[in-house]
Amino acid sequence: MGTRRLDVSQPFFPAYVVWELTLRCDHACLHCGSRASAARPEELTTEEALGVADQLADMGTTDVVLIGGEAYLHDGFLTIVRRLRERGVRPGLTTGGRGVTAELARAMAEAGMHQVSVSVDGLEATHDRMRNLKGSYASAMAALQHVKAAGLVTMANTNVNRLNRGDLEGLYEALEPFVSAWQIQITTPLGRAADRTAMILQPWDLLDVLPRIAALKERAFARKIRILPGNNLGYFGPEEALLRSPNPGMRDHFSGCQAGRFVMGIESDGAVKGCPSLQTAHYVGGNVRNSRLEAIWNDAPELAFTRARTRSDLWGFCQSCPFADACLAGCSFTSHAVLGRPGNNPFCHYRAREMKKQGLRERLVPTEAASGKPFDNGLFEIAVEPFDAPDPNADLPAERLVRLDRRPRPATNP
Repeated sequence: MGTRRLDVSQPFFPAYVVWELTLRCDHACLHCGSRASAARPEELTTEEALGVADQLADMGTTDVVLIGGEAYLHDGFLTIVRRLRERGVRPGLTTGGRGVTAELARAMAEAGMHQVSVSVDGLEATHDRMRNLKGSYASAMAALQHVKAAGLVTMANTNVNRLNRGDLEGLYEALEPFVSAWQIQITTPLGRAADRTAMILQPWDLLDVLPRIAALKERAFARKIRILPGNNLGYFGPEEALLRSPNPGMRDHFSGCQAGRFVMGIESDGAVKGCPSLQTAHYVGGNVRNSRLEAIWNDAPELAFTRARTRSDLWGFCQSCPFADACLAGCSFTSHAVLGRPGNNPFCHYRAREMKKQGLRERLVPTEAASGKPFDNGLFEIAVEPFDAPDPNADLPAERLVRLDRRPRPATNP
């Protein structure tokens, strides 16, 4: 979620907005939540987008991160960047980097772009497989160099899954010369990733992944690089304070899903959600072509669902968790992508540790396929099994992990 910390003591407003300018993309990544490739029908024109930029500024938005698809493929990309900057909003970009040339990097800097985060999802072989394009890693690393040379704040972001989890330490070393921050989140079974269930981490995988990320964060502090956990990475294990704190010695912790509280997402056809990754079919509260942004933000229940959330809204393990009042079941789109509604999130470090103490673990078993639309999800059941039960996917080769697999399989408890 960028590098600026949100002041959650303030009244709710869209401080941090992630805006999909177009769904058109020059990649077709195997894990893409929005299934980006072609543009959506009837995407906002440049003139309409400039009106949205003005409304965001009027609402007090401080940061807008432009995404796609690839935001730079929108005809008005630089014009929109310039308008945001003129209105006092910090523009950022999250990109696969394929088209970020030295010339475009300089043009972004001249237009007022503040920061660029390049998606790098493993070392070369892994990244190219996930991005479904040979040469993608080379272009992403070149983009980092171009952005840094242009004087922009240079970041990277990574989705962690069973295909690339072994690359974390090597990837840090590859990124270290170029970035000031690295955001890490887990791949959620959303969009195309929902079609590749063997690729998704199992909850017990966090027992390995979280301590390794924490160790990397300590290394990064020495180089003045910030490793930022995504909102679906955590929660409340022994490394929580280290993972959540932007600076050494701080004692931060996860403070609940910020969708519709201080975060807003806008899709390229003008649909508005409380978070860019929330499932479109369930969480769109209106469209900028039909309503003012302020009215959607203030009045749409689809955006307000986290504003009054309490422990009583949770269910399953999360309702009885000792950290429930602070965490409120973690990331909403992640829990919805797994179990069909928010409020119970098996991707939790504390939960996995507690299960292990009982000699148990939770396996996510797919039961219903995704529909094939942007930001869709299938469904899973939780099977509780002995911690040392065989893992049929543990040693699958990469080509099996990323295969298209929509077939549901029934859950079986021991």
